[in-house]
Amino acid sequence: MCVNYKPASKQTVTELTGADTSGTPDWPDETWQDYAAPVVRADERGEPELIVGTYGMIPKRKMEPGVRLTTMNARAESIAERRSYALPWRRAQTCLLPLHWFCEPGYASGRAQRWAIGMTDDAPFCVAGLWRAWEEPEGGYSFSFTQITINADHHPVMNRFQKPEDEKRSLVIVPRAQYGDWLNAGSAENAWPMLRLYPPHEMKAWGLEQGYGNARRDTAQASLF
Repeated sequence: MCVNYKPASKQTVTELTGADTSGTPDWPDETWQDYAAPVVRADERGEPELIVGTYGMIPKRKMEPGVRLTTMNARAESIAERRSYALPWRRAQTCLLPLHWFCEPGYASGRAQRWAIGMTDDAPFCVAGLWRAWEEPEGGYSFSFTQITINADHHPVMNRFQKPEDEKRSLVIVPRAQYGDWLNAGSAENAWPMLRLYPPHEMKAWGLEQGYGNARRDTAQASLF
């Protein structure tokens, strides 16, 4: 599923969600596993609040020695049972992840090629996620997040990606009118009905130059710690 995307800028995060971005750390132009990225959650009043977290529910530095898990994407069908996601899901620690596009592999040429998926009008948008906090030994908290995915076997845009024999999946693009509802779901039961595929006629996909083998850049990532 999604392992890379282009997050929104601070100005765009504010315009899109209303969250204040002043005084927050910066983040890289593209997001990969363990990279810092903008995360919008509800504050104690239910208003949008920006935190900066790392991509992947369990950061590599928090894993047991010898353990390597990929927790960037949480399958909706098993989110309540998986140890990595179950508690944040039960607590409805929902968040919005503002971005411009996300990447998927296409195999039309016979090998994996990067494709970007976004809106037909090039507008920024938000996908559904879960966040969690980590208490740090030196004091304070750090944050991490995952994106939620659903089946997309019959979605005209999203069923074009992944290996031909693999199940097709999609991130959950949250309609702008439902941002407040998602952030303030309050329970897993309220959040579940909002995990829906986005209308395909409002989406587009385009090829990127790099293949997946050489796509990741050596750009220094923003550090939160």
